[in-house]
Amino acid sequence: QVQLVESGGGLVQAGGSLRLSCAASGHTFSRLAMAWFRQAPGQAREFVGAITWNGGSTFYADSVKGRFAISRDNAKNTMYLQMNGLKPEDTAVYYCAAAPGGVVDTARGYDYWGQGTQVTVSS
Repeated sequence: QVQLVESGGGLVQAGGSLRLSCAASGHTFSRLAMAWFRQAPGQAREFVGAITWNGGSTFYADSVKGRFAISRDNAKNTMYLQMNGLKPEDTAVYYCAAAPGGVVDTARGYDYWGQGTQVTVSS
């Protein structure tokens, strides 16, 4: 089992920045592919980005490319999502997810999920 806990969400004005964290426990973190998803009210869960087990490769949805950056610190069992240039359409609950396999961009590819953290961007 893997336990994931997100933190760092909040209210920010458009154009601002936030950094989300995802702390993992219960598994060898360095063996896990990790990802961020988000879900706005009334919408399906959406892939934001992902990072390979060693941090060597990252992948992003077109909607966040160039504004968001994913990183990880395997020594701290933590993944991060740096969000810059935030827009009102980025408003959602952000979830981190983990998988023992490789990176994929679909929610069903991930076995473990955090409880989510709310990000609200005001215009």
